[in-house]
Amino acid sequence: MATAFSGASLLNLVSELQDRKQYQELNWSGSFEDYLDIVARNPRVTRSAFQRIYDMIMAYGTEEFIDAKKKLIRYKFFADLSIDEDDAIYGLEIPLMRLVNFFRSAAEGYGTERRVLLLHGPVGSSKSTIVRRLKKGLERYTRTDDGALYTYSWFLGDGDDVDQGRVADADWEDCPMHEEPLHLIPEEFRERFLAQINESLGEGQRIHITGDLCPSCRYNYRDLMRRYDGDWSQMIKHVRVRRLVFSEKDRVGIGTFQPKDEKNQDSTELTGDINYRKIAQYGSDSDPRAFNFDGEFNVANRGVIEFIEALKLDVAFLYDLLGASQEHKIKSKKFAQTDIDEVIIAHTNEPEYRKLQNNEFMEALKDRTVRIDIPYITKLKDEIKIYEKSFNDHRVRGKHIAPHTVEVASMWAVLTRLEEPKKANLTLLQKLKLYNGKTLPGFTEDNIKELRKEAQREGMSGISPRYIQDKISNALVNDGQEGCINPFMVLNELEGGLKHHSLINNEEDKKTYRDLLTVVKEEYAEIVKNEVQRAISADEDAISRLCGNYIDNIKAYTQRERVRNRFTGQYEEPDDRMMRSIEEKIDIPESRKDDFRREIMNYIGALAIEGKKFDYKTNERLHRALELKLFEDQKDSIKLTSLVSQVVDKDTQEKIEVVKTRLVRDYGYCERCATDVLTYVASIFARGDVKSRN
Repeated sequence: MATAFSGASLLNLVSELQDRKQYQELNWSGSFEDYLDIVARNPRVTRSAFQRIYDMIMAYGTEEFIDAKKKLIRYKFFADLSIDEDDAIYGLEIPLMRLVNFFRSAAEGYGTERRVLLLHGPVGSSKSTIVRRLKKGLERYTRTDDGALYTYSWFLGDGDDVDQGRVADADWEDCPMHEEPLHLIPEEFRERFLAQINESLGEGQRIHITGDLCPSCRYNYRDLMRRYDGDWSQMIKHVRVRRLVFSEKDRVGIGTFQPKDEKNQDSTELTGDINYRKIAQYGSDSDPRAFNFDGEFNVANRGVIEFIEALKLDVAFLYDLLGASQEHKIKSKKFAQTDIDEVIIAHTNEPEYRKLQNNEFMEALKDRTVRIDIPYITKLKDEIKIYEKSFNDHRVRGKHIAPHTVEVASMWAVLTRLEEPKKANLTLLQKLKLYNGKTLPGFTEDNIKELRKEAQREGMSGISPRYIQDKISNALVNDGQEGCINPFMVLNELEGGLKHHSLINNEEDKKTYRDLLTVVKEEYAEIVKNEVQRAISADEDAISRLCGNYIDNIKAYTQRERVRNRFTGQYEEPDDRMMRSIEEKIDIPESRKDDFRREIMNYIGALAIEGKKFDYKTNERLHRALELKLFEDQKDSIKLTSLVSQVVDKDTQEKIEVVKTRLVRDYGYCERCATDVLTYVASIFARGDVKSRN
């Protein structure tokens, strides 16, 4: 019975969940002197925007791994589910390594901090997702002790009110650009100030003060200095330092600029605009009090600004990027250039980037841009992870997704992105398997490196993940009351959608993609055929007996001995026919049988030296060979093909039910899709369509 909750109990629940201590920490405020104490204890609070974003990424940790003899680094930040499960990024280790190296170089001050970072790639390749994750990550990071930073507010009233603590929160005026409080130290004193404070810091810790006050704060600063006849120590009492927490929704530390109709958009969206209501009050449109410093560059100061589809912007907007990137300055109407400290990230698709390359008037912007290509994923297991985020048991309620449904859709998507291999003996499907970590006879890791090297633009074209997601969604909706969708339903949706795909106008491309769907269907047939074979031959006792018999025979064969017949007790020659019937299942040729048998015996011997007992499950090739042999011995007794004729006797039905139970229990099928897959595989066997898998 469901528990009934009263309004009071729910109110108490919310109250108990609140963390008041954290709220107080995030809303801390104090004097400028208090802030200097914080800086002395933790100089990291004065980091630049690039240093902060790099430290944020590194705070989540890294892991190194080898892929085709190449050492790669996986930055856990980009796949951490605590930030946003929907934005987790998989399979882009190399582009993300380039991205992090850009931030690292900028954090060290090696020059890339004066560049616009441009993410370039096909539609749906995770460009905006990467930026969105960086923005959300910064929001979270500034709420932690490690990511703490501070800004300040002004009180422009009577100094006695400050001394006696009579200033209400509403009377404090925030710096509109969330500036670093150390900007309040006069420029002529900074060198001596920094020399003294840096001398007291540990090795590798240094504080830098870069930039000056914004026009609004310069006005307040000058006004108060005049009031106190140049006494800085009195002026600074009118300053309250406070903790700064980034928030895109509140337009604090994170800005986003998106192209709109040229007639309805101007550069004031970037650098702020005149407040015409206050001109009458202050008498001039060049008075900073009559100006709103609330453009995207202003609010993003000390954080990050995103330019969505940047190269679709009018050229006039792109000019603002020149000074913002190279000089870290912006020019607001009627005011001098203003210092900014922020990461500028833009992203664009290939057609717009080609326009930039062909525009000779934009040489300055091209020279200030660092481009990082973000391709589609070309590794199957990573592509599968994308769709499993959206199509899983937690998200899809009331409907079952049959095994391999997401896998075959992912397989087709990846195949459309791969370039045809130049090696005549390699198919596109085999190339996919090599990229996915599968070993194929005759191919080494060096071959995989060569394949990637010869396909420089691989992943920069093909089918977008969004198209796959849309078609899986269609299959779920169109399934009616069936309650289960299978790979063929999704493959049919994928094929049908090609007719109206807005980005594929070339009939030759459509034909190629349809041909690849045929390849995927054939591969799926092999996958489920092998799965049913495993389910039929899942009798571990029978496999173990077969394995014991095989091992006894190859032991006698390699040691040139005879085998004792367990029934008659007589010693006989090793049963070569039985051994070959197993070895042929994994394509061991007659000429290599001796090598394979010695390999197994050496493997058993190595385990014995380590004090371990041999288990056929630890040798994948032998395990597969035993399963296939047992399946061949049992398939006739099960009479799976009788499902096609719909004539099934009681004994056969019982055996089929056992297989179906194994499919449900061990392979993730439901009752309906287990029946469907058995019927489908039965039709394959009925046609005699038995091919060996690669």
